[in-house]
Amino acid sequence: MSIISDSLKRIKPSPTIAVTQKARELRSAGKDVIGLGAGEPDFDTPNNIKNAAIRAIKKGDTKYTAVDGTPALKKAVIGKFRRENKLNYSADQITVGTGGKQVLYNTFMATLNKGDEVIIPAPFWVSYPDMVLLAGGRPKIVKCTEKEGFKLTAKKLKKAISKRTKWVILNSPSNPTGAGYTKKEIQSLAKVLIRNKKIYILSDDIYEHVRYDNFNFFTIAQISKLKDRTITMNGVSKSYAMTGWRIGYAAGPKDIIKAIGKIQSQSTSNPSSISQAAAVEALNGKQSFIKKRSNAFKKRRDFVVKSLNSIKGISCLKPNGAFYVFPSCKGLLNKKTKLKTDTDFVKKLLEKENVAVVQGSAFGLDGYFRISYATSMNSLEKAMNRIKSFCESLE
Repeated sequence: MSIISDSLKRIKPSPTIAVTQKARELRSAGKDVIGLGAGEPDFDTPNNIKNAAIRAIKKGDTKYTAVDGTPALKKAVIGKFRRENKLNYSADQITVGTGGKQVLYNTFMATLNKGDEVIIPAPFWVSYPDMVLLAGGRPKIVKCTEKEGFKLTAKKLKKAISKRTKWVILNSPSNPTGAGYTKKEIQSLAKVLIRNKKIYILSDDIYEHVRYDNFNFFTIAQISKLKDRTITMNGVSKSYAMTGWRIGYAAGPKDIIKAIGKIQSQSTSNPSSISQAAAVEALNGKQSFIKKRSNAFKKRRDFVVKSLNSIKGISCLKPNGAFYVFPSCKGLLNKKTKLKTDTDFVKKLLEKENVAVVQGSAFGLDGYFRISYATSMNSLEKAMNRIKSFCESLE
């Protein structure tokens, strides 16, 4: 009899983390590997935020805090939602976790019963289905095609809803595609959800500030009558280059927020006191650098999209935000190339050209691969040349 639990057997390790780890191992072995798998800004955390953490250390703010966030950080989160999203919350409607991932995990653990369904548009962030499975729920994957901009439509949402549907996940701008939902598209989805009063919405807004071409960001609680049925999750990792600080937060109905806190009290307890102090400064401090960094990401996006679309057999949509592209490699999957799947493609690319990307099937849509361009232009230029060389060698 295995000591490993049945629930753990239902899930798999994160494919994106696996690719990043593989790239590290190859570098350690002396390989000149370019890793385009990690969703992590290459910028440093701004100095004002780091200094706030240093002040907290010197002040002695190194003890336990309230399980679901300090009063100061909750106040900063409330201010952020009011200022940027025109949403008003009280402190008992706010939770802070050890990264946005924990907030999502806690939400599912606190609300899902066996057999409850969660509608997940694909392509999706790799952890959504596994978190649902761990909580005893059933992921209901809805494939969203390239023709649809990789976005869920009201028609597909309506068709996917069943008596067991408990949650719908919306992620905009999206990981892995960078696709952002317009105000009209969100309102179209909201009309379907308003009629289904037992369904809750989990809005993953972690890439809210990483957007381009004057794309206007809206979150569903802001522009619908669904605020009382929505958990709006965000964090400091992407916008403020604070991935290692591990601070995520969410706002939503009091009963769910309280249940999330109960789960957290029996797992990690409070997030790092120092990271929370830094997050207060991130949310309350100067914000001008965010636009400058988004402009830098835009230049990288434009270069990568143009480069990929110049390669025979590859095609790539230009995303609205985040720092990913999701190009198709379907034109290279045939008998001539001897590549049958996107997994074959990414394995051979790593083997032949030392470029690490993630297969689209890991995100729920076959025939694609994800590139993170959250790295230097120098690395991106080398990577694009290598990808082109690899694809040309298949002809």
